Amino acid sequence: MTEPLNNMTDYMEFLLIGYPDGQVLQTLCVTLFFLIYVGTVMGNFLIIILITIDQHLQTPMYFFLKNLSLIDICYISVTVPKSIMNSVTNTHSISFLGCVLQVFCVIFLAGTEFALLLVMSYDRYAAICFPLHYEAIMNRGACVQMVVAAWLSGCFYGSLHATGTFSVHFCGPNVVHQFFCDIPSLLRIACFRDQILEYVFIITSCCFAFICFTLMTISYVHIFTIILKIPSVQGRFKIFSTCVPHLTVVTLFLSSGFVAYLGSTTKSPSSLNLFMSVFYSLLPPSLNPVIYSLRNSDVKMALCKILGEKMTARL
Repeated sequence: MTEPLNNMTDYMEFLLIGYPDGQVLQTLCVTLFFLIYVGTVMGNFLIIILITIDQHLQTPMYFFLKNLSLIDICYISVTVPKSIMNSVTNTHSISFLGCVLQVFCVIFLAGTEFALLLVMSYDRYAAICFPLHYEAIMNRGACVQMVVAAWLSGCFYGSLHATGTFSVHFCGPNVVHQFFCDIPSLLRIACFRDQILEYVFIITSCCFAFICFTLMTISYVHIFTIILKIPSVQGRFKIFSTCVPHLTVVTLFLSSGFVAYLGSTTKSPSSLNLFMSVFYSLLPPSLNPVIYSLRNSDVKMALCKILGEKMTARL
């Protein structure tokens, strides 16, 4: 399975050891993962279907939401099914190529989501600060171009980190203390002198993410300035409520990313390590439909309309 080379090792596969010890705890974790996965996929598919078929939801904001739901379905599908299958079959292994693909897809989708959240902040900025020119600014062509740019930037981001991570040799055992292949866990078993390239990519990515976050902050400074100028309390609350879901999703996404690298200091599998990995890999895609869509009055009206039509057809 392994081939030694000057105290360095080239692996054909990795062992994913992210679950806590004990059959009962593992069974509980797998059951929880399965329920979260099914709920996430169903919730996000529901959002995609509603936005696609309801004519009242054919606006830029819901177009971006549909893409966000697609990203969340793909994101959670990259890691959770493989993890469940490994636990059920008691293999806990993933091929080298499979690990590369997991790293690429996770970073690709996370980068795409971050870029899309930046686009959505611009959408809120245009809608609130330039309401009379909103349709011209956020026309169909512009929306498609921004979404394509988000997906392409995520693809570039994922390719960069997958290349940096797997350009190294591995000096330790082929055990990844995680339930999927992620960069912090892989760097723990990489030879120290080979980690420099990936750390350069990480620092560069953090700088780019900081620039994007700064742009989001500037957008919301302008938005809040406009909101504070509205004389009516009810009017201020109504406009601010359209920004709350986006702010909540951004906070959850960025805090989960921070937790991901906070958890990278853990050297061995533990309940805390598992909790942190669940927090940043499962919670954002599972909560986004609830935060951003299912509590939205327009989406609920579309859902009630479809359910009402089905009930009428049965009667």
